[in-house]
Amino acid sequence: MSATENETETHRIAIAGIGAVADMHAMSIDDIETATLVAGSCRTESTGRAFAEEYDCEWYGDTESMLEEADPDVLIVCTPSGAHLEPTLSAAERGIDVLCEKPLEITTERIDRMIEAAEEADITLGGVFQQRFTDIFQQVHEAAADRRFGQLSVANAYVPWWREDDYYEGAWQGTQELDGGGALMNQSIHGIDVVQWLAGATMDLEPDENPVEEVFAYTARRAHDDDILEVEDTAVAVLRYRDGSLGQLLGATSMYPGSLRRIQLAGRGGTAEVLEDELVTWSFRDERDEDEEIRARFSAESETSGGAADPMDIDYADHRRIIETFLESVSSNEPYPLDATEARKAVAIIEAIYESAETGSPVQLS
Repeated sequence: MSATENETETHRIAIAGIGAVADMHAMSIDDIETATLVAGSCRTESTGRAFAEEYDCEWYGDTESMLEEADPDVLIVCTPSGAHLEPTLSAAERGIDVLCEKPLEITTERIDRMIEAAEEADITLGGVFQQRFTDIFQQVHEAAADRRFGQLSVANAYVPWWREDDYYEGAWQGTQELDGGGALMNQSIHGIDVVQWLAGATMDLEPDENPVEEVFAYTARRAHDDDILEVEDTAVAVLRYRDGSLGQLLGATSMYPGSLRRIQLAGRGGTAEVLEDELVTWSFRDERDEDEEIRARFSAESETSGGAADPMDIDYADHRRIIETFLESVSSNEPYPLDATEARKAVAIIEAIYESAETGSPVQLS
């Protein structure tokens, strides 16, 4: 694993793919004292030069040249979802640690190639699912790990979002080749990741074991024409977890005007329900002294839509937390908590959902 010897040494970071999410990372890097953005790569010169000027870095027309000439310590991959493999392999060849936007890739086969390359190069390969790093989901995860829900009954995720036609027109989003799917693989994957992570905390699993055992699903394209969107804008799935608990997933970009994401975890011992970043239910059979304080702390309504209708209506603070945690892991040679094996799990669930929707049969996860 490549790492700086001194924890206070500045990490030289490059970004592959200059789109909207790259701005989130660039602003985050600017806030971190131990990090500096040295370069960004994209094929469109006007976009690249504007990015370089705004963030005081160099622009390169291709990632290979950037890695060779800018000599970064860390590469953040923000290219379209189905183009995460190639820059990761290029970075691994050079011993450069990689932090990769969600999904890690659009198939588990491509993810496994990334993991193999990272292991061979002894670099850190990490994923980006910012909901895991929010205070509210850290609180729910702590309760789940502490078995406060008792025997888990259900773990549900609902992402009832909306996207206008112009979001898809002329873009890589909504294409099979580069998005790998639609409302599930692109938008709802955050909810899928966080709910399986929370449910998994209530179980005794091996690190690479997916907490979801079986899925049955339907997908559809209901609100966008075929010539605009190649993949699904609406999906529902039923999950069976490895401990026997059940779950429901709703993923959509077809529900105008778009509503806040909802996550539920419940069992004989209690229920937690989160509406975006507002705690709407926190009730346990065995009440603790701190529970009222937790309810008060997280009872404020969300200040953003979380991307329900506008994909950029999100706060970049959680991206900053992710980058800080990743850099700390690289510096200390300690495991990054959202490593590639963890980031793979949500994609495996979505792959199984797509297979079930296509075959009309339940699909088991290995």
